[in-house]
Amino acid sequence: MAARILVVDDEPHIVELVRYNLLREGFDVVTAADGGEALARARDARPDLIILDIMLPSVDGLEVCRRIRRESAVPIIMLTARDGEVERVGGLESGADDYVTKPFSPRELVARVRAILRRTATPAAPAAPGPLRAGALVLDPATHEVTLGGRPVDLTAKEFELLRLLMSHPNRVFTRDFLLERIWGYDYYGSTRTVDMHISRLREKIEDDPVTPTYIVTVRGVGYKFKGADGSRRGTPEAR
Repeated sequence: MAARILVVDDEPHIVELVRYNLLREGFDVVTAADGGEALARARDARPDLIILDIMLPSVDGLEVCRRIRRESAVPIIMLTARDGEVERVGGLESGADDYVTKPFSPRELVARVRAILRRTATPAAPAAPGPLRAGALVLDPATHEVTLGGRPVDLTAKEFELLRLLMSHPNRVFTRDFLLERIWGYDYYGSTRTVDMHISRLREKIEDDPVTPTYIVTVRGVGYKFKGADGSRRGTPEAR
């Protein structure tokens, strides 16, 4: 079944350009022209990925992204004319997984859609690993769920992949450059600050005290590692 993409933009020619190129590549496409409609379509159409403009009528794209993140981990690509560092960081901090500036290459945008869907796809059943556990924290790659003390933890697609990689290799130190390349891909346009922001958000969600974390610890001058606790176990190794 074709992946469904929700394209949100108030400029009809942009919507048509993106829609045409996605349909040509075999995707199912639904569209929205403002923030309110985007939120409704995100709920009723249940897209596999959202391409979201920032400057939208009624509710802007950043607020749309934040509201969707409260309900879903669906991957989101920001597509906007705002190309400053502050805007890019703001977009990622609101929960977006990628950021593409206008004017853009339709071919590159489709390639990014495919890359994100590959990274966030649920593994095929035979290869599905078992849950990863560390104390009260449990990450299940098969169901794409994380719980802490039995309570569900809402993570974005990037936060989930980052935590999954770290938990798969307890006590192994990963550099920020490695994590950026492994999770966001070679062609990602951003700095290692992106990794720091996502680690900070993960700590807020899984640590009792994010200031003195016990799961994801900083290795000064190197990067981060997941501190293996007694009783933790590894899942299927991912990184090489």
